[in-house]
Amino acid sequence: MRVLVTGAGGRLGREVLPRLRDEGWAVRATSRRARTGLPEEWVVVDLATGEGVAEAVAGVDAVLHLASAPNQGRRTHEVDVLGTRRLVAAAGQAGVRHLVYVSIVGVDRVPIAYYRHKLAAEQVVAAGPVPWTVLRATQFPEFLDEMLRGVSRLGPVIGDRGVLAQPVDPRDVADRLAWRLAAGPLRGVEEYGGPEVLRFDEAVRAWNAARRSRRPLLPLRLPGKVGRALRAGGLVTGATPRGTRSWADHLADTYGGIGGR
Repeated sequence: MRVLVTGAGGRLGREVLPRLRDEGWAVRATSRRARTGLPEEWVVVDLATGEGVAEAVAGVDAVLHLASAPNQGRRTHEVDVLGTRRLVAAAGQAGVRHLVYVSIVGVDRVPIAYYRHKLAAEQVVAAGPVPWTVLRATQFPEFLDEMLRGVSRLGPVIGDRGVLAQPVDPRDVADRLAWRLAAGPLRGVEEYGGPEVLRFDEAVRAWNAARRSRRPLLPLRLPGKVGRALRAGGLVTGATPRGTRSWADHLADTYGGIGGR
């Protein structure tokens, strides 16, 4: 069985590729630049222009669609929506039997521009000719870590203490994606989150402890519909199964554990 993985060079792709190889898949991976000397077959594809799409899907049984261009203005629409449309059409013509699209928990609840593009891409997949599955994952702990670094550049950690998050490790998501590919088309949406739901202030306390930092939390309530959606749990899910690696596990890996270096 051969699977095409778009966006294979990203954070999730780096975890997915070895997982799929271990499961016995022949992997064809896409990138916007040529890559050689790697275990997978790599092909050049540009979803924004359509370059290489038809050739990439030829002869594959399944497509795992990870590619995205978050928060890049017009290019986000070109890659996430129009590029997904090109991919779905080409996959249908090539006789692909299953297309798995990776989305984000909250795209249907949190009113931000990037999420609107992801939701539109889901709709393209669902309306297309290829049997499909959408897996919506919660945020990766690396994203939360990077965000905390950004909002603490001036000293205190600035944020809305009531925002809820549910970090899920990319390795757990890779495992779930491998399972979903083997299980066959769901023709529906599955949500997948990390093992625990955290308030922003709880995540900050653990982050500070792991980094041996005493940065105070400076509360700043997010306004409007976005703030209300985030405090109401727009980014979290009660779906099961869940991932197993926690925020504390990520902090231990990254900073040497609570009270580490």
